[in-house]
Amino acid sequence: MVKIYAVIDTNVLVSALLSRLKNTSTVQLMQLLILGDITPIYNDEILEEYYSVLTREKFGLPEVLIDETLNVIKKFGVNSSRKETYELLPDPKDIVFYEVALSVDDSFLVTGNTKHFPKKPFVVTPAEMLQIIHEMKTQKPGMLSDPAARYGKK
Repeated sequence: MVKIYAVIDTNVLVSALLSRLKNTSTVQLMQLLILGDITPIYNDEILEEYYSVLTREKFGLPEVLIDETLNVIKKFGVNSSRKETYELLPDPKDIVFYEVALSVDDSFLVTGNTKHFPKKPFVVTPAEMLQIIHEMKTQKPGMLSDPAARYGKK
């Protein structure tokens, strides 16, 4: 099995934590993260963004849930640097997610707002990420096993 590395955009975390349904793509994605099928990539700026957004009063998320979520990301994830890019994004705050995704070969950026990022094969929605994982798990021997060659940055 190919290891999947992904930067998870804040909107995906918010959606997963607020969802009352267990079969949504964001909740399934978080389950796969906990099971180890996805290795999250982050840096301190991303963790600060997660905390800042998840603690907003309007979401009403319990502090313990926020702490557990961030601890899972830190425990099972990879703390990475940024790979500078000169891409212009509609929201300059999103650049950190994009640059951290660029810093790890064969990684993805999973977001509910693909319009906020350059149209690249490694920028995917949660549903697309689930499909990619499914395809990789069901590959037959001899089939393409390098996610970057099909979806990534190579």
